[in-house]
Amino acid sequence: MAQRLSWSGYFLRLLFALVLVFATYNPEGFSFFHWVWNQAVDASNEILALMALVGIVIVIGWVIFIRATYRSLGAFGTTLAIAFFAALIWVVMTLLPIPKDNIKLVTYLVLFGLSGVLSAGLSWSHVRRRLSGQFDVDETDM
Repeated sequence: MAQRLSWSGYFLRLLFALVLVFATYNPEGFSFFHWVWNQAVDASNEILALMALVGIVIVIGWVIFIRATYRSLGAFGTTLAIAFFAALIWVVMTLLPIPKDNIKLVTYLVLFGLSGVLSAGLSWSHVRRRLSGQFDVDETDM
């Protein structure tokens, strides 16, 4: 039997999305992107195996999140989720005294928005089931 979605379940999905997104890239410079970039600049291959392993784990995480989001929301729903979070960022930047030239802060908002899209995609099947009573079922050949 499938579990019901709770607020703690949603925030756990959001936390995992935040970890994935910010581990991939963040404006502080402590991310996989920066690690690979600095290694490429240094031209040192001492930790290439560890870098490859971490890269594969991050790609697996992205595949799981993107596939679950796309299968749950579909193309139109994913587009709507992106539009929703983009509009939310726009509202935050309009209503709060955020300097528009602060690239680091804008990057944080975009990364949080991306995490919101991914966590909404992971949670949407539970929300739909709760609202309509219908389950999402993957088609398989028997």
